[in-house]
Amino acid sequence: MNSDTILSINKLVAGYGETEILHKISISVNKNEIVSIIGPNGAGKSTILKAILGTLNIKSGEIFLKKTKINGVKPSDVVKKGVGYVPQTDNVFVSLSVHENLEMGAWTIENNLNDKFEELYNLFPDLKDKKKQLAGQLSGGQRQMLAMAKALILDAKVLLLDEPTAGLSPKYRLEIFDTIQRINKSGLPILMVEQNAKQALQISHRGYVLVDGSNRYTGTGAELSADPEVARMFLGSRG
Repeated sequence: MNSDTILSINKLVAGYGETEILHKISISVNKNEIVSIIGPNGAGKSTILKAILGTLNIKSGEIFLKKTKINGVKPSDVVKKGVGYVPQTDNVFVSLSVHENLEMGAWTIENNLNDKFEELYNLFPDLKDKKKQLAGQLSGGQRQMLAMAKALILDAKVLLLDEPTAGLSPKYRLEIFDTIQRINKSGLPILMVEQNAKQALQISHRGYVLVDGSNRYTGTGAELSADPEVARMFLGSRG
């Protein structure tokens, strides 16, 4: 394993019950990278994130966070080890304020909590202005930012994002992609599943194209964007 590799998935076979969704998938995320997983609906993109979190049946293969094997580890312990995760839906407590949501995210932190809050508010200035506002009153884009901030509060070593721009207007999609780049520039590697493939590849260092639960194409964001076959299949009208 490369010494810069933060997250490594090796020949993963996984699914739900007896149904096999992922067929010998191999993916890596290195230090300071944004890596995107794109592909058609039903390709198994979000299933990869659930496998990393330990919420589905892994039949074979290995998942490492740095040099620690994490498949077979309870989801709550995967999070404690440094995997931040933002699900596509139901990712904030709508009846709590912005600040209360961050407090809920900080359930294992005992010291220097105010410093952590200040760090996150500096990273997400939109939230700082709305810290007393109910999360349910935020725009879709601001709600996604809050979900990301919640995931980061436990000193994540890698951030998993499941369709972070789903359902957002073009304006808020751009804001979220800008936020993702800002988080990454703070030193955090990111693995992102995204349907807006063109925009995702534009900000990604590398990408993987999944088809029917298998790796079909792999390359840098620029290489995949320029690949005529990838463009024809996945980049047509999106973005």
